[in-house]
Amino acid sequence: MNKKGKTRETSTVLQWRHKGQPNWLELPRDVLSAIFVKVGAIEVLRNVRRVCSEWRNLSEDPIIWHTIDMHHRDGIAYCSDDSLDAMCRRAIDLSSGQLTDITVDNFATDSLLKYITDSTSHLRRLCLILCYDITDMGLALVAKKLPQLEELDISISHLSEYPLETIGQSCPRLRTLKFNIECHRTPHIESNKVAFAIVETMPALHHLQLVGNKLTNDGLLAILDGCPNLESLDLRQCFNLKLEGKLERRCAEQIKDFRRPCDPIDDYPFGGENVKLEFATKEFVNALKFLTYDMIKF
Repeated sequence: MNKKGKTRETSTVLQWRHKGQPNWLELPRDVLSAIFVKVGAIEVLRNVRRVCSEWRNLSEDPIIWHTIDMHHRDGIAYCSDDSLDAMCRRAIDLSSGQLTDITVDNFATDSLLKYITDSTSHLRRLCLILCYDITDMGLALVAKKLPQLEELDISISHLSEYPLETIGQSCPRLRTLKFNIECHRTPHIESNKVAFAIVETMPALHHLQLVGNKLTNDGLLAILDGCPNLESLDLRQCFNLKLEGKLERRCAEQIKDFRRPCDPIDDYPFGGENVKLEFATKEFVNALKFLTYDMIKF
């Protein structure tokens, strides 16, 4: 490290201690790695790596990029879609082919999804949040590149049942599926296409979340018959269901963790805020702003 850089880092550490803040800079490397993963790729690439040379080196270690969280949380400065796409590709490159878990949100496209699946054969969890620009064809085309996939989370999108069929046929290890849509009571639409696609191609599921789905009792019965290993089933906001009598009893007896259509959605990310997580994240982000402020002035 050159003298100028060392002076800058020393000044930052002294100011932080003077303010009575925890000394994040002296945390063990393994603890810092865990924090980097939790705080998310956006903050690591934009701010964390600028704190000091040690953190910059750590930010380029493939071990922290096995999991990539590109969810653009509240409290993180605005980034354009192009910037987020570029950062995501950079993070994927830093994983050196060892990526196992990735979360992206509404900046994602078919092109980025292809880049993700071309860069690793080890992906076990894929989370697509508010990804309106990912198409049925785009997801279906990459399905065969996901043989290790165990969990797929598609929350709020324009996707239909079509790519689910391809995913089910191509991902034999899939055990968790979240396929959630925006929750509206109107207009009144009934459709069991998603339920039937799941039953036909994903009989080994253990966990299924279909918040806001338009399935009816026929679709629910198909799921109960076709997915005998289900341990949890979340049907909150599925207002076409009429749970009563034998069907309700069967759900209660067959499913260990069963969420009914009118159950509270406080813990659902798109129905209520996860206050503790957001608060902890913002605290760390604010600490990073203090760390980088001195260097930006410098």
